[in-house]
Amino acid sequence: MLNPHPTRYAELNGVLHDLVRGAQAALGDAFVGAYLQGSFALGAGDLHSDCDFVVVVRERPDAEQEAALRALHHDLPRRDGHWNRHLEGSYAVAADLRTTAGLGREWLFVDHGSDTPEWSEHCNQPWTRWILREHGITLVGPCPAELMDPVPAEVLREHARASLATITDDVLAWCPPRIAWCQRYLVVQAARSLYTVRTGEVASKRDALRWSMVHGEPRWRPLLQQVLADRDCGFDPHAEPRPGSMEAARAFAAHVASVA
Repeated sequence: MLNPHPTRYAELNGVLHDLVRGAQAALGDAFVGAYLQGSFALGAGDLHSDCDFVVVVRERPDAEQEAALRALHHDLPRRDGHWNRHLEGSYAVAADLRTTAGLGREWLFVDHGSDTPEWSEHCNQPWTRWILREHGITLVGPCPAELMDPVPAEVLREHARASLATITDDVLAWCPPRIAWCQRYLVVQAARSLYTVRTGEVASKRDALRWSMVHGEPRWRPLLQQVLADRDCGFDPHAEPRPGSMEAARAFAAHVASVA
């Protein structure tokens, strides 16, 4: 039975209903279950979030199934509404998902707001798996813990440390430093990675910022408070960072990489 109220947004619940029914029609018996991970699973989803989903499939979609899924995701963003343009997720192959041996394998992935799925390892990462297993919201299907083994804390820590080594270059390679949202994103990603290194778990953006205010050095609190306060600004490609804030973000990311 489909979960009728997986989030507090009625419109989003309707979009998720259409997503699940469309995926079931496209996949037939290959459909296993559908879930939310990401910010909504962590209890932090709001109007500035994307909605991260995972649909588990028995095997890699064949040509006919893939074509039907592509048609579904070509149609969804073109409908009227808000949340139909803010979905992001993957069609996870059950055998890949079962153990960490399947980490990094490509799944059919729909980027935030995209109408063209692509094959990508984007959702097949330790932190997305951890959120799915430990906090995932079931839309329909078995509990996520029945489909996957736990993600060891050291696997999470190892990947977080590795990402911190190049975090600034990686973020600014696709997110221009002239955009205020990118300044906030860099700080958030650094804070979340440090949280994972220290705890072996994954936190939402807000919780990672708040944790860093409490457990980090006091000199970074104004920066963290600025990023937390500015979250409600959302994404605006024309909004520039506050004076000096990008430099502070770079310094914070370098600091986190050095202490992690």
